[in-house]
Amino acid sequence: MMVISIINCQAGASAWTPFLMSGIITMGEISTSARTQQCRLVEEVSEVPRITQEQKKLNREKIVRAAGEGFRLHGVDGIGIEELMKTAGMTHGGFYNHFSSKEHLALEVYRQGFTDSLDALAAIRKAHPRSARAALHDMVDVYVTAAHRDHPETGCASAALAADAGRRGATSQAEYRRGLEGYFSAITEMVLDGAHQSGTEPTAAEAREQAVALFCQMVGALVVSRAVTEADPELSDEILTANRKQLKQR
Repeated sequence: MMVISIINCQAGASAWTPFLMSGIITMGEISTSARTQQCRLVEEVSEVPRITQEQKKLNREKIVRAAGEGFRLHGVDGIGIEELMKTAGMTHGGFYNHFSSKEHLALEVYRQGFTDSLDALAAIRKAHPRSARAALHDMVDVYVTAAHRDHPETGCASAALAADAGRRGATSQAEYRRGLEGYFSAITEMVLDGAHQSGTEPTAAEAREQAVALFCQMVGALVVSRAVTEADPELSDEILTANRKQLKQR
């Protein structure tokens, strides 16, 4: 970037016109004496650092991560862009270098949240290569817990953002649906594997029905337990315990 410094030379006000018109300098940068007295121009070249594509990508990821935690904890409408950007360590104005709107960011949070959850589910399945049933039980033990209940900001997007998706219209619901389908497909496969390992062969439709019911019960148990956790901690724990026990009997 070219910076023009004004140092003691001969130039009337009209001499600055080309620079003013080009936007290189402004009237505020030209002192009254410099416009009327002797002066000269010295061109100084200063390097203005540019953000690399890699840094831009990292900044975007930081925003999505901050928003993911903020939206899960407070709801999409419960936290503003300025606070999210502050949490991400950036200024409010920088938000629009990455997202066109808060709704755009919310869609990315849904997408990334389900991706992370499905990666965690895949890791559970991988940890139990010989027993899909054990993997299903492990999934329940991880999901329907007090730790998950008490930390929605780092938990599954399916439970934390279900109400937001329902309120925010078709676009948000479509993104949420994609995440649900990922869960339903993964759990259906686990149900079929478990059935095959136990010597039974349900149809694909029957396995999907079990998967949908199982997942919705997990999410429901978490949501309801969160609804009373401060008013009645014992009831909240009871909800988790009862559902965890029932889910593992399937």
